[in-house]
Amino acid sequence: TEDEITLLERETKEFWTKLKSIYGTEQINQTLALRDSCKESIKMLSEKWSKKLKEGDMMIDKIQEYSNEILQQSKLISENQERLTEIKSNLNQEEEQKKDLTDSIEELTEELIKKKEIISSKNKATKERVERLCKSKALFEERLGLEIRRIHNEQLQFIFRHIDHKDPDKPYVFTLSINEQGDYE
Repeated sequence: TEDEITLLERETKEFWTKLKSIYGTEQINQTLALRDSCKESIKMLSEKWSKKLKEGDMMIDKIQEYSNEILQQSKLISENQERLTEIKSNLNQEEEQKKDLTDSIEELTEELIKKKEIISSKNKATKERVERLCKSKALFEERLGLEIRRIHNEQLQFIFRHIDHKDPDKPYVFTLSINEQGDYE
């Protein structure tokens, strides 16, 4: 470092002063050359190590930068994995709901088919009964001169003719209604 270099230069000057007083000029010149050589070597080493230090700092900065990028990528991967897990969970829930709905639709379809069959058979039975009633009505109309009329308050009036052989057009009438309890009156 610079402090060490300054210390070394100071010690070198002190050494030089002592040496000058002890040795002669020739030795001083050799020592000076040696000192200059040392200074040059120290300068070159300082520059070399300074350059290496800067490269090391740059490498540390790059490593730190890469570490930060790796941390960010790891965080993104973790978040994406959480979202993927959530999406998979939602997808599984939707698949289960779809399956439940499909099963429910199948059950309802089967129930609807059964109800349609029941309604169809009831309609068929009702149609047959209506046909029989129509035949019966036609028979009563023809034989007894039956006529049915709706009158006020949801009452039905039944009029029969052809009952009296002496006067076949003479009407015989009765009225039928259903009271609030469901009984015939």
